[in-house]
Amino acid sequence: MRRALPALFAALGFASAATAQPAKTGPAFEETKYGILPAPKDGKKGPTSVSQYTLINKNNLVLKCIDYGAIITELHVPDKDGKFADVVLGFDKLEGYLAGHPYFGSNAGRCANRIANAKFQLEGKEYKLFANNEPHTLHGGKEGFDKKVWQGKPTLTATGPSVTFKRTSPDGEEGYPGALAVEITYTLTDNNELVVDYRATTNKTTICNLAHHSYFNLAGHNAGDIKGHEVQIAAKNYTPADGTLIPTGKIEPVAGTAFDFTKAKTIGSDLEKAGGKPVGFDLNYVLDKGTTKRPELAARVVEPKSGRVLEVLSTEPGLQFYTGNFLDGSNKGKAGVAYKQYNGFCMEPQKFPNSVNTPEWKDKSDVVLKPGDTYKQTTVYQFSVTK
Repeated sequence: MRRALPALFAALGFASAATAQPAKTGPAFEETKYGILPAPKDGKKGPTSVSQYTLINKNNLVLKCIDYGAIITELHVPDKDGKFADVVLGFDKLEGYLAGHPYFGSNAGRCANRIANAKFQLEGKEYKLFANNEPHTLHGGKEGFDKKVWQGKPTLTATGPSVTFKRTSPDGEEGYPGALAVEITYTLTDNNELVVDYRATTNKTTICNLAHHSYFNLAGHNAGDIKGHEVQIAAKNYTPADGTLIPTGKIEPVAGTAFDFTKAKTIGSDLEKAGGKPVGFDLNYVLDKGTTKRPELAARVVEPKSGRVLEVLSTEPGLQFYTGNFLDGSNKGKAGVAYKQYNGFCMEPQKFPNSVNTPEWKDKSDVVLKPGDTYKQTTVYQFSVTK
């Protein structure tokens, strides 16, 4: 049975321009109106109402997400003193997401990351995609899953409040073959985990590689740069890439490079040595665990001042670690905050970038999905505090 959230947010110390009223203690959820998506120019449909879903677990962690892009807009977690902060970058209103943004809180698909030269071959046929990151395709194309309206349905589960988003990507959308039926489920567990579950099936051989793309700042979305965050990644190897961030096809050790996070170190300690244009970390790590049926530890991040800890667990073989290098202050986020370079980081478990064009990775990172098979991926973002 649905459990609504009447007005109690202020009592819990949360602030939100999108939802001014406070929320009841969890576990609970609420569906509210978030905004209106303008009618398409072709006149075939009218305006579309966009809903927001608020989830609260028994510890009063709060997750907010919308059915436009299945985007996570807010995530409030406590620090070592019990003070809550919103730790994901985003906007107060739908208009911010419609104006264009670097995938804040989004889900990348149908194929996350880059596909070289915006094309690939499958079963002897070449498929051409839109080069939205010229000359390559990035995160699904011109209008990937982050720009689509999903059907959301919230519920209470045995582990915490949850919302499932569904959508079928039609055959030929963005150039990809096959009708792909996708489900994305967010569960805010009573163990202070954000669990992201993906499921997908197809009626024609296609490719599928989904990834969650929230930008985190464990000090708070408005706290400035993340250089002082301490990161450890369970990967002794990575996939080196060219100047356009397309992997070379090799797998090399991180030892002796700026990319070595096998032992915890601050993001800022080797940031300049990471190179790139712009400078910063934006690479795929080959996780030591490989592909697993159950989520296993991929990375751990600590923000020393607040004491907030984020552990990332996943079933996937790769982890894209990105430090917000392209943020330039042009995106005015929640409460008017200008998100500048290095103001957030992404931990994106997924298959390796450009896997479809890298046959030597087939056994490690296969993105091909066939009829009768089900794509499954689970990523867990678990929050705690230092002792």
